Amino acid sequence: MATAVAMFHAQNRALQDHFGSRALADRLVETRHRTVFTPEDAAFIAGRPFFFLATADAEGRPDCSFKGGDPGFVRVLAPDLLAFPDYDGNGMFKSLGNIRANPAVGLLFIAFEHGAPLARLRVNGAAAVSAEDDPLLRDFPGGQLLVRVRPQHIFPNCPRYIPDLATKALSPYTPRPGSVPPEPEWKSRAVLRDVVPPRRCS
Repeated sequence: MATAVAMFHAQNRALQDHFGSRALADRLVETRHRTVFTPEDAAFIAGRPFFFLATADAEGRPDCSFKGGDPGFVRVLAPDLLAFPDYDGNGMFKSLGNIRANPAVGLLFIAFEHGAPLARLRVNGAAAVSAEDDPLLRDFPGGQLLVRVRPQHIFPNCPRYIPDLATKALSPYTPRPGSVPPEPEWKSRAVLRDVVPPRRCS
């Protein structure tokens, strides 16, 4: 259970215990968590035209940024290495400045097309900003700097609350007055169903 220990701190555990989901959280880590990218992860990331980047400064003050480009602008270069370019922006350098002060980052990749084999992938790790003369930067046209990320935690998430932007359909799993949302399919899988806590009704 060393990986679960690394994933969760005391306050995560306190909430898991309050809501009866500690066993489920541990099972998800056991069955879905990884520390290196799979070929499927690499293909999913390469197909995304954007992702969200979470950083924090040396005092832990957070920032979240949208990063966009043509599909393939984020690349898995090795099972333990991802890279993306920094394009010209507003000149504040919030994300990259934070990375220089605090390498801990979180990346969130989402597919808004329903039915995708993988819909949401989270990558937490340690990042570094390249020098301007980094030779790899030539492979990323328009990039002024390059960010390399070494993953520590890679894990896919349930897509149930992701809207279908193509059809403008909202998620049927979102709680709404007067209706009980369906349970997601993954909760009934044999590897998980014995640790899924009862649903809490509001």
